[in-house]
Amino acid sequence: MNSDSDLQIAGDILEVPHLLQTPREHPATVAEFVGLARSIAADRSQWEHLVRYDATTRWYHRLRTGPGYEVWLLSWVPGQGSGLHDHGRSSGVLTVLDGTLTERTERGTRVLAAGAQRVFAPGYAHEVANDALEPAVSLHVYYPGLTEMPMHTSSACEARPEPRPVTA
Repeated sequence: MNSDSDLQIAGDILEVPHLLQTPREHPATVAEFVGLARSIAADRSQWEHLVRYDATTRWYHRLRTGPGYEVWLLSWVPGQGSGLHDHGRSSGVLTVLDGTLTERTERGTRVLAAGAQRVFAPGYAHEVANDALEPAVSLHVYYPGLTEMPMHTSSACEARPEPRPVTA
């Protein structure tokens, strides 16, 4: 019998946990930020009781912070929108929790239903609006935390081409 068998080198294959990395307490990759957003979205008890609707302005609440990142909860009554903007040096994950939002960019228009997610890099310009007849709620994760939101005055999003539905 060979003394250098795979079992001797790797150990018992049923004992794989010793080969796995311990999970991080805080996300550090795009995939982990997307996973964080999905886990919060799936647990309505973390956010549903906090939501408020304000007819005069978009309502928002910082839900969580971690090393270098922030998680925000936003509500949108029909007709409310963000205006065309970017997020400065922050990357982000937008997740629609309830309702439907419309995202406009220079590349087109997307209708984002509950469960839809968008990931964006620094400098990504978009307008988000509730063009539906029902309120909407969204979750936004920013890394690093949002320190600026420059507004744009471009007509790139004003053409408003036909929306493309996006689902989870």
